[in-house]
Amino acid sequence: MNWKKRNDALGAINRGDPCESGLCTLCQADCKGKCETWLSSLKGRKVLYPRDFGEITAGSSNISPQGVGYHSLRIQGYTHGAQGIPEELSNSADDCIFSNVDTTTEFGNKIKTKCSVPIMTGALGSTFIAEKYWESFAIGAALVGFPIVIGENVVGVDQEAKIENGKVVKAPELDYRIKTYQKYAGAEGAIFVQLNVEDTRNGVAEYVIDNYGDDVIIELKWGQGAKDIGGEIQVKSLEYAQFLANRGYVVDPDPTIKANQKAFKSGAIKSFARHSRLGGTTADNPESLKEDFMTSVEYLRSLGYKRISLKTGAYGMKGLAMALRFAADANLDLVTIDGAGGGTGMSPWNMMEHWGIPSLQLHTKAIEYADILADEGIEVPDLSLAGGLAREDHIFKALALGSPYVKMVCMGRAPMIAGFLGSNIEGVFHPERKEELNAHWDKLPKTVKEIGDTPEGIFAGWHDIAQKVGTDEMKNIPFGAIALWNLADKLKAGLQQFMAGARKFNLQALDQSDLMAGNRATAQETGLPYMTEALDQEAKEILRK
Repeated sequence: MNWKKRNDALGAINRGDPCESGLCTLCQADCKGKCETWLSSLKGRKVLYPRDFGEITAGSSNISPQGVGYHSLRIQGYTHGAQGIPEELSNSADDCIFSNVDTTTEFGNKIKTKCSVPIMTGALGSTFIAEKYWESFAIGAALVGFPIVIGENVVGVDQEAKIENGKVVKAPELDYRIKTYQKYAGAEGAIFVQLNVEDTRNGVAEYVIDNYGDDVIIELKWGQGAKDIGGEIQVKSLEYAQFLANRGYVVDPDPTIKANQKAFKSGAIKSFARHSRLGGTTADNPESLKEDFMTSVEYLRSLGYKRISLKTGAYGMKGLAMALRFAADANLDLVTIDGAGGGTGMSPWNMMEHWGIPSLQLHTKAIEYADILADEGIEVPDLSLAGGLAREDHIFKALALGSPYVKMVCMGRAPMIAGFLGSNIEGVFHPERKEELNAHWDKLPKTVKEIGDTPEGIFAGWHDIAQKVGTDEMKNIPFGAIALWNLADKLKAGLQQFMAGARKFNLQALDQSDLMAGNRATAQETGLPYMTEALDQEAKEILRK
């Protein structure tokens, strides 16, 4: 399916080819706008509505979407009723307003982690994007009150980290990331640290528990939606590539080979790719893999971890079933299921295009399998769904599709746009810090000046954050964090509006009855009724009375 580049109603346009999330297939840090997420990072909830009110009318072209995906789900709206109204309110028209919809959620087995909105970031690990813009991502997530995940390999690629006898004893980059989040963290949200093969070998779990206790959620890494091999980064320094090879990573081309060194110096080789190892290679059947998995979980608990999660990717049905059953038997706190189409900083492109199970199909089967576990009397772990999800309609659809198991949506690339955009704007107002901020602009582009020409005038949420942290503290808040606040505010308000229209005033009230299939193929794939068949029998009963 070809996605439209321009949304004239919102005044949004994609610089490159758009995908289902509404983001460009290739999202650039220096982008001057202005996709829907880019605009939302500045204008917040105003982007929910068509532009130029009072001078226009607007109509939707989204009638019967083709293909199977989240775009082909339709959201129900109802003429009457109200479910999930807080006890202190009534079901009167004065109380049943969208701003009274409760978007808070919680996840966890024995310990419940509360979140202000049902979103979390994808794992932001050794990719240099995460390193460059971490303050924006982490402080923004902490201020809003949703979880952020430190991804794999952060210790391993840190040249300042010290590893003695195979175990890390000093990890400046990891420390920086955790402490940045914790500085502004409140009662809602959480920070995760992810483990892959190399992290496990390097003793990252031991380092984190020794230095931060059980404030951190530890996450086992099985995979992601972007690719079915380990994490990757690209480095342009021969010395750095050799450092990574000496630290035990797979680096391609091999920087220790003299021919490759000569080719790099002559310019024929311009960069090196660092790869992580595959997990589960010693297990030849589900039983042996489960034994290894349970042993790993038991070891983490013996270290002192009280909250443990699992991240899995777009594998086939067998891998999905193992993730759910193993996590259930291990009493894990959260399982994130990332469908094909998930974002990345570096993955083999054709692998991204052609491997794995797309998000809606994978998520549909995950709920089917969760129901089987529940029918067997097995407690299903809380779930988070990921894979090309970026807007408030995605959040509603994922939560309704996955009820009662799905507690939140995991977003990868969308929050990053806020970090890019805020940093670029901050660099214009503070040119002396442009390099430090990884900013790309020398002046505000027309797309930003149309909104405002001062920070207070550009960012819709500026004064809300100032009220939260204090005016004096605003000098320490990255503009990227403010942009992320705006984006989260737009997502929250949009979700509240969808939920109010569905007459559901808390997340627990959502279920699959709030969704319809927009085409017959989606109905067949998901088991949801086609839109003219949803509630059709109830409708006919009204007519025949």
